[in-house]
Amino acid sequence: MSDAVTRRRRDPETRRREIVAAAAELIVEVGVGALTHRMIAARAGVPLGATTQYFATLDELRSEALRHLVADVDSRMQGIRSVLTERGATPAVIAELIVQGLADARAMEADRAVVTAAVNDPQLRELARRWSAQMAGFLTGDYGLERATAAAIFIDGVLWHSRINDEPLSGAFIESALAAILGESIRPSSVSD
Repeated sequence: MSDAVTRRRRDPETRRREIVAAAAELIVEVGVGALTHRMIAARAGVPLGATTQYFATLDELRSEALRHLVADVDSRMQGIRSVLTERGATPAVIAELIVQGLADARAMEADRAVVTAAVNDPQLRELARRWSAQMAGFLTGDYGLERATAAAIFIDGVLWHSRINDEPLSGAFIESALAAILGESIRPSSVSD
């Protein structure tokens, strides 16, 4: 028996995390509804019974995998917050971040998987709503709640548009639309007279 297999057997928490990570990868690839214990076990490289040893039901395992994906999105949201704080929440910076996000296929699939699952799962729905609320929160100080909320809704639409269209929206279009939605910043200028 290899050392890696022996270590995994001795460390149930590592095995559990591997099963969750495998389920999350599969959700991104095939969707929540197609997930099976057999698929997860094969991806994680564990016996089929291991998935039921650590998770009472497939629904419990799906929920853990979706929460794993949510943690990834939360991490990306903190990165967005940092960039907006450092560079300013201008339409140009926001558009640049959106274009970068659209280029990350795995992140886009993870977001799609969580939001799609959230349609039927009230707990996930609250988590999915949180991302739009966070984006609006990042912009509220500069543009007010109403315009920040409108921009967050527009950004959600851009993400879904990219999922169903072959050609993504251009950065210039996204920036122009955000400029129209956001208007001028309400934050006082830091330039002294």
